[in-house]
Amino acid sequence: MRLQAAIDQFMQYSALEKKQSKHSCSAYASDLLQFSDYLATTYQITLITDFNHLQIRSWIASLMQDGIGARSISRKISTLKSLYKFMRKQEWVIDNPMVKIQLPKVSKKLPVFVEEKAIENLFGSDQFTDDFVGKRNELILHVYYGTGMRLSELIYLKVKDIDMFKSQLKVLGKRNKERIIPISTELKNLLQDFMALRAENGYILPEVFCTEKGQIMYPKLVYNIVHQALSGVTTIQKRSPHVLRHTYATHLLNNGADLNAIKELLGHANLSATQVYTHNSIERLKEVYKNKHPRS
Repeated sequence: MRLQAAIDQFMQYSALEKKQSKHSCSAYASDLLQFSDYLATTYQITLITDFNHLQIRSWIASLMQDGIGARSISRKISTLKSLYKFMRKQEWVIDNPMVKIQLPKVSKKLPVFVEEKAIENLFGSDQFTDDFVGKRNELILHVYYGTGMRLSELIYLKVKDIDMFKSQLKVLGKRNKERIIPISTELKNLLQDFMALRAENGYILPEVFCTEKGQIMYPKLVYNIVHQALSGVTTIQKRSPHVLRHTYATHLLNNGADLNAIKELLGHANLSATQVYTHNSIERLKEVYKNKHPRS
């Protein structure tokens, strides 16, 4: 069987049966296309049985020479492992060369977050206008900081998924996994006001947020809204929507929230993904000790 045919069937399996997100499928497709192009160009290999761990290691070495980071290479290797797992399940191959491939060491980066004072300044500022766009942009910032949801989750958040009576909303996360997130009274009031403003402007889109033309929001627009707003209150280099997700989790932990509760709120599959926020909290405790203890 040709490698490209196997990749095509693997992509269908990932999207339809594994229900991977569009973002994940796009990343898989990019990684595997890069690998198949390398084999075809460097070794003239197009069949799934014509290469082994040596060619795979050669590909990894070429990625390193091109300056690709360890984290990106690890993701590509993981994608290739998933492909091989699928091909063995289909009984297209017997051997698995991936058992001889090791992941490169990846240095753990602490999540970047916005300080609480900066968040207070953000929502106390007058940078948001009183028209539809200004109110929408302000609400986007409030929703991010008040729920910790992901970019795609915010874009596809639907009006019907907001329960004003119970002060909660339903989010469709990775692999179509639903979770319930409680919202504050302040955020609930802001959502109610925005729903009324939407109606006044004649917007009937199922999703909560929309453009001035009544179309669904797109990632670059949301990113620009968040980046511009954060630029006015913080000097941190990263000012993306995901930074507000990190900020939500870090502030919860710093104020005594249980780690397992934060895991459920963020929609993490494993607690290990949530534990990274404890490092920021430890650093904060060290700073408190350094500044406050008489013999520090």
